[in-house]
Parts: sequence; C-alpha cells; structure tokens
Amino acid sequence: MHSNIKSVTFFLTSVAFVFLSSGCGSGSHDSSWQKKEGLVWNTSYHITYNGRKELGDSVVAILDRVGKSLSVFDTTSLVSRVNSLESTRIDDDFIRVYSMSKKINEITEGAFDPTLSPLISAWGFGSSHKASPDTLHIDSILRYTGIGKTHIYGDSIFKDDIRIEFNFSAIAKGYGCDAIAEMLERNGVSDFLVEIGGEIMMKGRNPEGSAWRISIDRPILSNDREIHDSQEIISISDAGIATSGNYRNFHRSSSGETYGHTISAFTGRPVSTDVISATVVASSAMEADGFATAFMAMGSEKVKSVNSKLGLPVMLVLSDSTTWTSPRFKSMIQKK
Repeated sequence: MHSNIKSVTFFLTSVAFVFLSSGCGSGSHDSSWQKKEGLVWNTSYHITYNGRKELGDSVVAILDRVGKSLSVFDTTSLVSRVNSLESTRIDDDFIRVYSMSKKINEITEGAFDPTLSPLISAWGFGSSHKASPDTLHIDSILRYTGIGKTHIYGDSIFKDDIRIEFNFSAIAKGYGCDAIAEMLERNGVSDFLVEIGGEIMMKGRNPEGSAWRISIDRPILSNDREIHDSQEIISISDAGIATSGNYRNFHRSSSGETYGHTISAFTGRPVSTDVISATVVASSAMEADGFATAFMAMGSEKVKSVNSKLGLPVMLVLSDSTTWTSPRFKSMIQKK
C-alpha cells in the first residue's frame, strides 16, 4: 500500500490544536479528545477522536487486519497469496475493496484498475521498486491485466488468466481509514478524523466545535526537493477525501526522462495528461482514493464529463498551473 503517494495534509492550526488538546493532559480544552499516531504500510497515520474510551489497541488491530488482507508488500498477505495462486478464498476486506474497485473501473471506463500490478512492477513502482526487463514487453503484460477478467463467487475469486495480479495500493489506505472510522462509530465516537498516508475520513466536529478544515498541498517540485504550500483550504465533515499526484512519486530514466507512478490501463505506460493532481471528496475515503487515482489518469476533459454525472466535489490542478473545481468543491473552499 505504498506505491500511490498522496498529498492531502491537515490545516496546520487545526492539527496543532488537536494534538495539543488530545488525551488527558493538563491544560486541554476538552480532556475527552484523544490522538493516536504511528507508522503503518510505509507511511504514517494520525487519528483524532472525541471519546474517553482508550481505543489504541483497536486501531492497531484494524490496521493489522487490513494489512494482512490487502498489502502487496507483505508476502504472506491474502492478496499476495491470491496473486501467487496459493488461495482463491477471500475475506470481507478483500471483497469490499474489490467491489469498490470494480464500480470505479466501470464508471471511469477502465481508467481505474487494480490488476496493473505487473505493469507497476515493470516500471519500478512495485514492491521491488526497480524497473525490470519487462518494461520492454508492456504489450504482452497487457494481455493479462483487467479487473473485468476476474470474478467473485461467494467467498472465492477466480481469474480468467492465472497470471493476473492485484495491487490495491491506490485504494487500500482509503479503505483503512474507513475501517477505523467504522470501529470508532461502533464504540460510540461521533467526532473524529482518521488520516493514513494523506487519505482522510472524518465525521462530526473538530475540537473547536466546527467542521474540519483541511489544507490541500500545491503540487510543487523544485530541483527534486519537495516544497509544501497550500493550494486550498476546505471546510468539510462526514466525508472522505484523497488527492493523487505524480509530482512526488516518479522515476527518471538514464536518458533523463521523468515518468510518474500512475500507469495507464490502456497503454500500460505512465500516463501523460494535463492533470498534475486530483482531489476528490466522497462518502468514503476508499471511494475518494480510487476516483482521485482514476482522475489523474483520465485528463481534465474526461474528468469533467464523467463527474458531470457523478457530481462529486473535485479539484484538478492542471499542467498550466490553473485549477478546475466542481461546483460542490468550490462551495467548500475557505479563505486562508
């Protein structure tokens, strides 16, 4: 769950307030606010929630469960065993992520596809992180990609071609946020923000009693050095949000050519569109995560066409440094 780098960050003042007032420390505005943070899936997570119940162990248990099901970087995980044909039996986590992936694949006319694992590895963005000779044989790899060539019956998954492999990295962190959010709600928590590697799911109010404020990074790279700057700040609650961009996860060839980590399901090669980053707000972090990745690969005109029917809050940062925002996203933007 490492290959898809996102760029959604907390609004600094809100995060500072949440962190300073969490737990039961002296001087906190409300001692029922707690924070949990750590490292998972080669990234970090931050969870802030309003509740006196200690849920740290439950957070770790959820992350462990999701990782053991969906992480391609764990050779013993369920998805790794499905890829290596050691198992056709799948669990509820796999089914839910697969089902959402198939839905997004159909809506985006194939732009989002979690069976591109061999292509991701061929271009050096997979678990090996090293381009292989297969880079020269992309067309042959395309013959055994496509989620439409896979099927679920009951609790088992079947592949039309045994070489098909899944990589849910572009949606799994979002699902992890949703899974933790569901656990918090089962424990009576109604105000929380869950962030894993930039994907966010939030409900209710922040410690100040207002909607959560989220800053979306401006995609800037200067001399290969990351620069963090805010593109927009939005006010939001009861939703998931994700941003996808190539500007922080790319490779440079021996000839100096730069190519990003978003792979086209149609050409098998890194996409080249006018979209530098795509931010999506949806009812779940998993859905936002998947659509953000798809929109990166589609180009702005196709995104506008597809989203005219979806009606999702969307912001695209384009290669000419302009932005396009859907009406619902525009209504969320706050003054900096």
